[in-house]
Parts: sequence; structure tokens; C-alpha cells
Amino acid sequence: MTEPLPTVLVVAVAMIDVDGRVLIAKRPEGKKLAGLWEFPGGKVEAGERPEQALIRELKEELGVDVSENCLSPFVFASHAYDSFHLLMPLYLCRRWDGVVTAREHDGLAWVKPDKLSDYPMPPADEPLVAWLRDLL
Repeated sequence: MTEPLPTVLVVAVAMIDVDGRVLIAKRPEGKKLAGLWEFPGGKVEAGERPEQALIRELKEELGVDVSENCLSPFVFASHAYDSFHLLMPLYLCRRWDGVVTAREHDGLAWVKPDKLSDYPMPPADEPLVAWLRDLL
């Protein structure tokens, strides 16, 4: 019997602009899965609720302020990587304060939902694209 993988809880968001485009961010060099595009977000720290983690991550990564009532739970990804199992709720967000700026990524792109599959993504993010395409 194989050893069970630890579960890592990560939150992500599909930020949607007034034109119905979704924000994706390019993972920086030096990080795992560098060069792939992902939905912004990050790990949930001990004692943090997922929404708190997402608000913190969006401030750190993108320089924007989001209020909790603007985060709508949408769908989640569950994916086994080699050394851990990722559980990632995806939230939708249509309102934020500030200008979206790449602080920790190698680039940002606002993409129409039907074009998201043109961007290479980590395995956990890929299934979320179909959900967004069908919704938007």
C-alpha cells in the first residue's frame, strides 16, 4: 500500500472584468510549474479561512483589495501531484479596488473564456477552464 499524500488547500479566483474576460497569471521562473498560466491565489495558512487567504493573496500578488462579499464560491479542483494532493476552490470575483498589477508573476493576461485553453496551465487548473467557458 502506498503512503497517503498530504492534502494542500489552495484558493484561486477567476477575476472577471466588465468585458467578460478572465485574469490569468504566468508563474515566474524559479517556481514549480514556471511559465504556466494559472488563476491567481495561493495557499491557505493555518487558522485562515479560504476567503481570508484569497483576499490576502490578491493584495500581495496583484495589489488589489477585494471584500469578502465580492467572492462567490464557484467550483473546485482536486488533483494528485507526485508529492501532495491539491484541493483548490475557485471563486468568482467581478469587483475589486485598485489596479491589477503583476507583483509576483511574469505576466498577466485578460482572456475571453473560450480562449483560456490556448494558454498552458498546471494540471489542476485545466479542468476549471471548461466550467468558466460554460458559465461565461
